[in-house]
Amino acid sequence: MRIRRRHWTSVAAPAALALLAVTGCDSTSDAGSKPAATPSPTPVARACAHPGAGPAKAPAGAVTVDPKVVGDLAAKTRSNPPNTTFWLRPGKHRLDPDRYAQVIPKEGNRYLGAPGAVLDGRKKNQYAFGGSARHVTIGHLTVQRFVAPPDEGVVNHDSADGWVIEHATIQDNSGAGLMAGAHQQVRASCLRGNGQYGMNAYKGGGRISGLVVEGNEIVGNNTDDWERRREGCGCTGGIKFWAVDGADVRGNWVHDNRGTGLWADTNNNDFRIENNVLEDNDGAALIYETSYNAVIRGNTIRRNNWVEGRRQAERGDNFPFATVYLSESGGEPRIKARTDKIEIYRNVLENNWSGITLWENADRFCNSPANTSSGDCTLLVKDTDRCAEPAIAKAPLYADCRWKTQRVDIHDNRFVLDKSVVKCAAKCDRMAVLANYGTYPDWSPYQGERVSEAITRKQHNRWHDNVYVGPWTFVAHDPSQVLDFGRWQATPYRQDAGSTFRARDGG
Repeated sequence: MRIRRRHWTSVAAPAALALLAVTGCDSTSDAGSKPAATPSPTPVARACAHPGAGPAKAPAGAVTVDPKVVGDLAAKTRSNPPNTTFWLRPGKHRLDPDRYAQVIPKEGNRYLGAPGAVLDGRKKNQYAFGGSARHVTIGHLTVQRFVAPPDEGVVNHDSADGWVIEHATIQDNSGAGLMAGAHQQVRASCLRGNGQYGMNAYKGGGRISGLVVEGNEIVGNNTDDWERRREGCGCTGGIKFWAVDGADVRGNWVHDNRGTGLWADTNNNDFRIENNVLEDNDGAALIYETSYNAVIRGNTIRRNNWVEGRRQAERGDNFPFATVYLSESGGEPRIKARTDKIEIYRNVLENNWSGITLWENADRFCNSPANTSSGDCTLLVKDTDRCAEPAIAKAPLYADCRWKTQRVDIHDNRFVLDKSVVKCAAKCDRMAVLANYGTYPDWSPYQGERVSEAITRKQHNRWHDNVYVGPWTFVAHDPSQVLDFGRWQATPYRQDAGSTFRARDGG
């Protein structure tokens, strides 16, 4: 499941580019239009500082687990039938010292912690809860100091379906704190300080459907800094989603993660990402990559991407690294979802390193050596071998063999930038829609500017009715086309109809 992060690999772009200065006063494409209303602030889910208290007494019929008895939780799970409720007394619970010792729940089991109940792996055990049993509940319990290997998880290690994790604290583990299965619900929990991911929503050999992530605090994950260990691995994030078909991600506080906050990568579909607070993440707040059909609305997004954006700028990289990054992702009516486009609206983006980038790699498609998604193909092509010459050069495969950034509708957002807050002089002020010059492989039908032309003018990607405060610039077609607001609105780009622009810094 190592999938490398994709970004700009320019062949024909200039080596360096000075940003154009934005001049003028307030501007709009329609003198009679009204500015979009300022979205309401989003409340913050403080699940780590204020965890929900568990039952102080054992619920009726529950099996009591004693922290003084090493391995008591796993032993009592083995000796009791499915649908048993276990109540963990206050104190530090331990598993047997074997590295593979773990709890293997039975279907319908419930594990409830009393106030102060902790399951501690002591840096000896790899996993806390595993197995394939469905409909397991873990609530009011702290799970900490387990040492799962990279890409593996501590809770729901085997991605079983129907689990409910609520009012839990999963912290200070290696690997991922939590894996995900179909119809899993993660609510009001604290995913904090885990070595790789807070949650890795990945299920080997299958897709995940009906995932709910609501009211959680996802903070300080990727403490082991895996992007430095495996440069470009794309193997980190507060939460990483892979091949999830239907997800509601709402009301979470995603902050101070090393790297990306939320990252959906490879054939995800039908996401609603709404009413979250995404702030102070080292990388992008949100990456939606080689995926389809999403609604991104009502989020407060602030002070993200300062570390990674600044690092790339100091290296001289001209790519518009953004806080909301859509890479080869768009709306596709042929794939069933609650929407047939990607709609980004009623969000507030404030003092991030750049804004929204829509990107499409001309060299990335099914069977291309430049497709780093481990041999995956689009959801429109069942037989990947069909994406080869000469058939790929003609309809329908010409369109269906590549992930496309299309049908993206960005409206009624507020974009605020004060460079004195971000502490930047250039490259932190960009909104972009672009692609690279296609060159690879030699049989590719997408060579030259075909993809740049398509993403910019032909694939129904549209900004409109937004409010801009600060010295924003706009990139279209390729990195050499850096525009002020007037040129962004004018022919041939014709973006941000009905939007307002105030060039001075500030809120």
